[in-house]
Amino acid sequence: MSKQKKPQASSGTIALNKKAKHDYFIDQRFEAGIALTGWEVKSLREGKVQLTDSYVLLKDGEAFLLGAHISPLTTASTHVIADPTRTRKLLLHARELDKLITAVTQKGASCVPLALYWKKHLIKCEIALVHGKKDFDKRQTLKERDWNREKQRVVRDSNR
Repeated sequence: MSKQKKPQASSGTIALNKKAKHDYFIDQRFEAGIALTGWEVKSLREGKVQLTDSYVLLKDGEAFLLGAHISPLTTASTHVIADPTRTRKLLLHARELDKLITAVTQKGASCVPLALYWKKHLIKCEIALVHGKKDFDKRQTLKERDWNREKQRVVRDSNR
């Protein structure tokens, strides 16, 4: 009886927050660990997570991930009460926490999660200091993206 392993994706990315990249200008990125329970890790292995409306709360010198939805598996243990949107602690160095807290309180920046990914056997969360985009900034970003796509199309067609 040999166990066959499922082929994993080439990148270690579990989930992305594409809405954050659309709604905010990203100033600075940080890598944080997450305190998870066993059933949450199993759900993350299956990719059952959503970061769309999540954010990072900085309170009492600690960082917490709020609003991230990790769907419990049906095969999870029956004696565990699974709360899919519970508050999860983010693990950061003291210097990084100080930078985040000062930027959020003094400069008016926000802190949002951008991605969840595997780093060796650990699950990491990429968080970022961001400031909001106005509607015209979002339209300008879309125009630039469309123009770059059109440029690539023209170059590709001319090389044929």
